[in-house]
Amino acid sequence: MKKTTEPNVEIGTSAAPEMFYIKILADGPYLVYGNPPIDQEIIMPNEDGASWVYKKGRHYKTEGEYTALCRCGESCKKPFCDGSHSKADWNPEETSDKRPLLEDAELFEGPAMVLADNEKYCAFARFCDAYGRIWNIVQIAKTQDEIDLVKHEAGHCPAGRLVVWDKKTKKVFEPSFDPSIGIIEDPGIKVSGPIWVKGGIRVESADGSSYEIRNRVTLCRCGQSSNKPFCDGTHASMHFRDNLPLEAGKEEW
Repeated sequence: MKKTTEPNVEIGTSAAPEMFYIKILADGPYLVYGNPPIDQEIIMPNEDGASWVYKKGRHYKTEGEYTALCRCGESCKKPFCDGSHSKADWNPEETSDKRPLLEDAELFEGPAMVLADNEKYCAFARFCDAYGRIWNIVQIAKTQDEIDLVKHEAGHCPAGRLVVWDKKTKKVFEPSFDPSIGIIEDPGIKVSGPIWVKGGIRVESADGSSYEIRNRVTLCRCGQSSNKPFCDGTHASMHFRDNLPLEAGKEEW
């Protein structure tokens, strides 16, 4: 499958090689092409219990032309699709527009950095509150420790809702990711989070057009987001659980 139009690439993002892309089926799952690695990404807390780092958990083997990931939230073989979408009580319609995220973002300017925030894409991972709210910190950040804290909190937002750049050079601070897929688990609030798409993988709508290519994207897997295909944090309010074992690994970032 080939893209029909050239999608926008968000500033600070390097698009993944064309072999990596995700195709959304109109009434079904996400088809992931290119066999990027798929791993649990477990949100781990700091000493105060706030979201701070991710830890690799279980690795999911993939093979074949594509991997079908559950989009309705009802599969008995999560994170993979088992056909349950055909009987599930869910609305598969894509409701998000294809406008670049930054076009609708609110800007917060400080002495050293500028923070862009598009709340519509919030995945409720809560890294933005770890050592003070990022919207307040960025407006006073001058020291290297303060700047690094802003970069950490923004860069760990899996959805890319928060984008930060240097005020003087305009350089965007983005974590470096290889094309990969994360299955987010959030034991702090006892829920399972979205599908985390990393490294500039293109997401293709059921109509053949593409969404903006971004370094960090979260796709709904509870089936209930009001901003499909993207996560809007609904999994937290509905207490979505995939019941997958948390086989925590050692790798953190």
